[in-house]
Amino acid sequence: MGIFANIKEFLSKTKDNLGRKIFEVFKARALDEDFYENLETALISADVGVTAAEKIIGELKDTLYRKKIANPEAARIELKRIMLESIDYDIPDYTYPLVILVAGVNGVGKTTAIGKLAKLFMTEGKTVVVAAADTFRAAASEQLEIWAKRAGVRIVRHSEGSDPAAVVFDAIASAKAQKTDVILVDTAGRLHNKKNLMEELKKIHRVISRELPEADRRNYIVLDATTGQNAVTQVDIFNEAIDIDGIILTKMDGTAKGGVVLAISAELEIPVVYAGIGEKIDDLIKFEPKDFIDAIFA
Repeated sequence: MGIFANIKEFLSKTKDNLGRKIFEVFKARALDEDFYENLETALISADVGVTAAEKIIGELKDTLYRKKIANPEAARIELKRIMLESIDYDIPDYTYPLVILVAGVNGVGKTTAIGKLAKLFMTEGKTVVVAAADTFRAAASEQLEIWAKRAGVRIVRHSEGSDPAAVVFDAIASAKAQKTDVILVDTAGRLHNKKNLMEELKKIHRVISRELPEADRRNYIVLDATTGQNAVTQVDIFNEAIDIDGIILTKMDGTAKGGVVLAISAELEIPVVYAGIGEKIDDLIKFEPKDFIDAIFA
């Protein structure tokens, strides 16, 4: 199954933005400097970003020169290949037990994404426990509990203001006792200018490493696709605290800024792993790079 059950429906805004701009550029009769300048403008204006746009165009120029390509349509095919390769990563299959630590700033849909991720693992036949380690925000654990119930998974939570690392410790103990496959760790919406919060995130990371050293570890950051280039900055900041392994990109269905997928991958070399495509609990799916690029060039 591809990234979206109905690609036109869910990627329409990004396709109309990035796809249409690329289409207009390739109406050119010659692959001259004006062509490359227009292509760079099209990519940057679609939130692909300056760094990624320059990298993609540089590789396109080298490829066309090496292959002696002068035809715009043939060049378009090469651009499609280059863009796909820039976001297509070899992501290792999960092994179990699996611990996924989920980070991100406030308001990106982190708690919702965890609930949806829990449901996704449940549909794959895995057992799941959620650690409500966001003890800073009022009612955060209550909100997560609602999503845990919807997904049909256990939740470990403490009172508001308690030590987040202690919550994670107890969740791991529970997972060990019940031989649970997946532990999903919710964390507070970290503000990049709050050093103490970043240190707390590192502490949680250390607890996981100490208590479950044999586990498959993944650190994911949740990003709101509608924020465009600001999402790249958020990844860079969190990467300083913990090594980010992948992106959960929410609100892909409602944005024209889907070009940020290329910005994230090209600049930071971190794959988008899951895409949020709606409000329902089943509206989180594995990101398929080929389907994403095919939709843009369709």
